[in-house]
Amino acid sequence: MAGYIVLGKYTEEGLQNLKDMPEIIAKHRANCEKQGIRLIGTWYTFGEYDFCSIYDAPDDLAMAERVLDTAQGGLAKTTTVRALSEEEFAQVVEKLP
Repeated sequence: MAGYIVLGKYTEEGLQNLKDMPEIIAKHRANCEKQGIRLIGTWYTFGEYDFCSIYDAPDDLAMAERVLDTAQGGLAKTTTVRALSEEEFAQVVEKLP
């Protein structure tokens, strides 16, 4: 599985629907599971981003589909980054000259 970090900011529509967010996130988690994606957790943050979510997904295509589907909902704008696990990182640095 590949790791991903998603940083998000609520849109105006998202801010108007904050009380519904726990239900929306539960539905999001169920949609992730249907795709074989594990939502490890979501943390609500101070500063530039409103939340940070961590995922394990089968591949980039599955994660791209999930992120784009979420974006179509219009409640948040996100930035997604691929994250290497400790094991993946060790494999990369092992190949360095």
